[in-house]
Amino acid sequence: MINRQTEQGNGTRRVTVREGASHVLLDDVAKQIIEQLQEDGRRPYATIGKAVGLSEAAVRQRVQRLLDAGVMQIVAVTDPLQLGFPRQAMIGLRSDGDLESVADRLAEFEEIDYVVITAGSFDLLAEVVCRNDAHLLEILQKLRTVPNVVSTEAFVYLKLRKQTYSWGTA
Repeated sequence: MINRQTEQGNGTRRVTVREGASHVLLDDVAKQIIEQLQEDGRRPYATIGKAVGLSEAAVRQRVQRLLDAGVMQIVAVTDPLQLGFPRQAMIGLRSDGDLESVADRLAEFEEIDYVVITAGSFDLLAEVVCRNDAHLLEILQKLRTVPNVVSTEAFVYLKLRKQTYSWGTA
């Protein structure tokens, strides 16, 4: 297991990633609760309870168990453009060393919001949000100094056509 700490408000939240873990088996009620929260993450537990046939307290307990198990997170999804970050890019990285340690190092960058180890022409992909092109260049220069990073290639987003967080619970 890998434990990561992330800043959240005034405290620190620990996120646990289970390596090699298979997906958690969810019953139909848990899936319905997740679907309700995907539609509106601020939906009251009492409203969810009516929709899924549970009490407010039972929904609260189930949601907490789903959060604790790392099955889901409840977050505010923002529009980077509205927050003053008009430049977004996906950066492909090639590495000649341990991919796990490179991925962990990339995850420490504040500007990076997404890191994955991949198969194919890139070893890793990292998504960044930037204030402008100069900021993107600064990030690329920092990434090239990470040990075992051999090369980077930036794919600048020109227009976001679709972004969803509601993949199924089937």
